[in-house]
Amino acid sequence: MILPTRTVEKPWGRDVLPAPFASPPGQRIGEVWFEPPPQLPKLLVKYIFTSEKLSVQVHPSDAQTMAAGLGRQGKEECWLVIAAEPGAKLGIGFRQPISAETMRAAALDGSIEGLLEWHAVQRGDFFYIPANTVHAIGAGISLIEIQQNSDITYRLYDYGRPRELHLEQGIAVANGMAHDPGLSRHLPNEGPLVLVDGAHFRLERVDGSPDASMAARFPGALLVIPLVGEVCVAEVPVAPGQCALAENWADIGFADAGQCLLAA
Repeated sequence: MILPTRTVEKPWGRDVLPAPFASPPGQRIGEVWFEPPPQLPKLLVKYIFTSEKLSVQVHPSDAQTMAAGLGRQGKEECWLVIAAEPGAKLGIGFRQPISAETMRAAALDGSIEGLLEWHAVQRGDFFYIPANTVHAIGAGISLIEIQQNSDITYRLYDYGRPRELHLEQGIAVANGMAHDPGLSRHLPNEGPLVLVDGAHFRLERVDGSPDASMAARFPGALLVIPLVGEVCVAEVPVAPGQCALAENWADIGFADAGQCLLAA
């Protein structure tokens, strides 16, 4: 089943989206979401397209949302950069450890942007972002985000845009430390890879037809996100820019020259 999509306007989005996506006239689209299916309601896949910097923000963990009585899960996420303009950067964690008081003052005066660790990025760069990590996506980037299906975002700084900030909530959950360098890497163009094997979801990149060992790693329903070439799910072609639900891995018909992400 190919998942329905939702386009989301953002002040930092784009008037013109890269193929195969299309932006409605007069709208700045920043995100294309794939509606989570009932079989995998806690997982969300989206494309993000930026023409300006996103806010400096942070997400809480499952334990923190439960403690706050929010009744929703927290948010851990990962990013696969699929295109980046020259000079494009991602800000993840801090260059040096900072206290909550320093973070608060920096968020108020805007200097928090300069305290982040900014990574120059290119196609194929991959980052896992644990909950509590302060982060920001820069301008000129297209990426695929796989995340816990949560909309809890605390903005610490937003470059003066007239949007709500959440300074107290954000400082309360933010980690003032550097991002673990072991959670980022540049992916080779080819070859199967395990990208995430965590408590919240599993993510692999697959080239061509995988072996039967996938049955143990993906024992139930999974999401299929083509990167190169078409993949068939229950005999329905799925192209790059789409996302489909497979009831099990055996429903997936892998093209010999294709490449896709699998998530569950």
